[in-house]
Amino acid sequence: MQRKNFTEVAEFIFLGFSILGNHQITLFVVFLTTYIFTLTGNIIVVTVICIDRHLHTPMYFFLSMLSSSEMVYTLVIIPRMLSDLIFYNQPISLGSCATQMFFFVTLATNNCFLLTVMGYDRYVAICKPLRYTVLMNKGVCARLVCGSFGTGLAMAVLHVTAMFNLPFCGTVVDHFFCDIYPVMKLSCIDTTINEIINYGVSSFVIIVPVVLVFTSYILIISSILKIPSAEGRKKTFATCASHLTVVVVHYGCAAIAYLKPKSENAIEKDLLLSVTYTIITPLLNPVVYSLRNKEVKDALRRAVGRNIS
Repeated sequence: MQRKNFTEVAEFIFLGFSILGNHQITLFVVFLTTYIFTLTGNIIVVTVICIDRHLHTPMYFFLSMLSSSEMVYTLVIIPRMLSDLIFYNQPISLGSCATQMFFFVTLATNNCFLLTVMGYDRYVAICKPLRYTVLMNKGVCARLVCGSFGTGLAMAVLHVTAMFNLPFCGTVVDHFFCDIYPVMKLSCIDTTINEIINYGVSSFVIIVPVVLVFTSYILIISSILKIPSAEGRKKTFATCASHLTVVVVHYGCAAIAYLKPKSENAIEKDLLLSVTYTIITPLLNPVVYSLRNKEVKDALRRAVGRNIS
């Protein structure tokens, strides 16, 4: 009889930003505007890379894959969040929640490893320039992208399978989407094993890429310092600046969100962190690569010039 009571929960309700009361309409406008800019920016980046032959290089291929992944990533979370800001207490079925969590984990992990792949690309370009076309040929690039996505799929299957085999008693998710820890808190039984899985996966997905990226940059910086001219050093490092900016923000937010000890009294802070890595970080990618990257800006000018003429 007790087990039957466990399985009665068939849907959840997101608490979301209800703690902010009357400010939810303001949040809706702000988040919708940000989301539109995010989609527009990433679409522009992907389109320009596709149509401009000057950007048909491994670096920009990976950037287009990252932008595409970010677009789907935001599509999984933000439309539902915007809807909940207007229409309160909309239920989400367990199946829909599991689907949202699956795509969230897949794409978040994919993004982490794509940034690692982009760091490796910069390492090969700067430290092994004569072998770059061999080491980063089309086959290698495709395998690196597939490896990133495959890792995301594996992590998602592990997470979702472990999570949705739990019996749930609670129905109110203290969040604005089906994130791992808020859903786990609704279980009727001890979740120690799930917490270990969560921490292990999070550590792997964050720490391994961080170590690989910063190892790449240590080797890159050592190579840059060997360049005799200051102008040459500046120009070479400029090719890495955009990537390094995105890496610091992306991994920084992810580490704080998933590797810090969980506190029951940090709801507002957790929401702010979640907003950062689900809304702000995806916007950062096209902004940084558009404003700080000369090749992308030149490609945009060429595209606009062709359309005008």
